[in-house]
Formats: sequence, structure tokens, C-alpha cells
Amino acid sequence: MEFGGRRESDNVESSSGGFGGGGGGGGAALLLGLVFSRFGISGVVVLLGLMYVLGGNPLGLAGGDGDQAGAPTQRVEAHGRSACANDPKRHFACQVLASTEDRWTEIFRAQGMTYTPPTLVFYPGSGRSGCGAAQAAMGPFYCPSDHRVYLDTSFFDELAQRYGAPGDFAQAYVVAHEVGHHVQTLTGIEERVRRAQDGASEAQSNAIQVRMELQADCYAGVWAAHEQNALDPGDIQEGMRAAAAIGDDTLQRASQGVVVPESFTHGTSAQRQEALMRGYHGGTLQSCASYTESL
Repeated sequence: MEFGGRRESDNVESSSGGFGGGGGGGGAALLLGLVFSRFGISGVVVLLGLMYVLGGNPLGLAGGDGDQAGAPTQRVEAHGRSACANDPKRHFACQVLASTEDRWTEIFRAQGMTYTPPTLVFYPGSGRSGCGAAQAAMGPFYCPSDHRVYLDTSFFDELAQRYGAPGDFAQAYVVAHEVGHHVQTLTGIEERVRRAQDGASEAQSNAIQVRMELQADCYAGVWAAHEQNALDPGDIQEGMRAAAAIGDDTLQRASQGVVVPESFTHGTSAQRQEALMRGYHGGTLQSCASYTESL
């Protein structure tokens, strides 16, 4: 993508530090839920094992509103564009975020709605979110409780080296997907999805989550459709490779040798590619509506 001298977003924070303590199991449940939604049960097992090896208590990773005495707390090092400086990956992510702000503001305005942008939080390895602990192993994620996208930019290296999906548009797709979840929160879809998951079986809840994730992929495509002038030849192909690389079937086959469809939480590689292209060709909120309209 060619953003050139385009602006960086002001809605950015750079954080450092560890985890606050306190509270009961609510924060841990949020953390484990985020990991489960990202990686399935195998990811939860890996996280619990990691914490055991490091001597931590998996049920105390995140807690309530208060911090325990002496527990490290996350520190915000920089706000706004200063959080984007001196790091090419951060600079690009900040430009992508600014682009999503401009394009989604236009799209919402055309629908008679107001777009309020999320905040992008850069964190190195671990931190805290309104949804509990943030771990780089979870990958980038959006927290609807605080309207923030959490990103450890080392994921971009992992995307290129481990998953074979290099390129600036692949990185932009990651940010745009998480912003897509913010769009779902603003439009009430996220709340509707959570209500539909209440009381559902694990398999049913996973299937609903897949629909939500595919819609976020579709919204990433909608954003790309409105940034035609910034696209380079081959950009969409980069996005398609990234979507294929992080499909549930591809990840499960690589990590455990078998594919368990009922445990999918994000969709197959083919589904994620199809969702991205549906948004790109449709270019509207309505082109992605079918994923969640029956909930």
C-alpha cells in the first residue's frame, strides 16, 4: 500500500509493564475466552502450560478494578503520534488506522450514522486490556469493553515468517479486521452475537463466533474497496494469502495434524478469503450483513 505522507492517527497509545492483580476469576475468564476465540482449546492449553512453567497462576492473570499491593501495572509511555515514531511497523499501522478512521467515517455518514474511532494500543509482549490480560501469543485483538485494538507488532514478523504471508497489505488487513470488530460494536452486532451465544452449546457458540469473525474479514474488504488509490498491484493477493494462512483448518492441520470443524472460531481459509473478497467487491456494510442478520 502507498500511503506516502498521509497522516498517522492520533488515537494511539504505547504501553509497557505487566499485569495488575486483584479481583477474582472474571478477568481470567475473559483472557481464556479471548485465547479460545483466537486459537481454540489447544491455545488455552498452551497458555495454561506456559503460565505453569513460569510459576504463575493462570486464574490470577487478570482481575477486577483494583491492583494488588506491589503488583506491576501497565504504564502508558506515549499518546498520539509520538507512539508511532521511530518504528516503521508502528508508523504504517498508525497510517492504516488513520485510513480506517477516514473511510469508516464516510461510510457511516452515508448511512446517517456517526463513526467513533477505536484506540490502537501497542504493547510489547504483555499488558492489560479492558477485557483482561493481553499476551502476544493471543495475536492482535479488539476489546469491546474499552474500544481498543491491542497489537504487538512482532505479530507482523510472525505473519510473514511463520505463516508465509508477508507484505504491507497483509499487515493492513490485520488492523482492518480488528477495526471491523469495532464496527460491529458500534452497530450493535457484537452485543447481538453475545446474546445469541448465551446458553448455546460450545459447538453452537463457536459457529456463531465464526460468523462474527468472517464479517470482520468482510469489513476489512469494505475498507480496502474504499482505498483503491492506495493499493499496489498484488496487494489483494497479499491479503488473500494472509486470510488463507490464518484459517482455522490451516492452523489446526499445522499444529495438531487434524482438523476439528466444530472447534472452528474464525472460519476456514477458503471462508476467510471469500469474506475478504465479498467486502472488497461489495464495498458497503450491507454487503457483509448476511453473516449476522439472522442472529
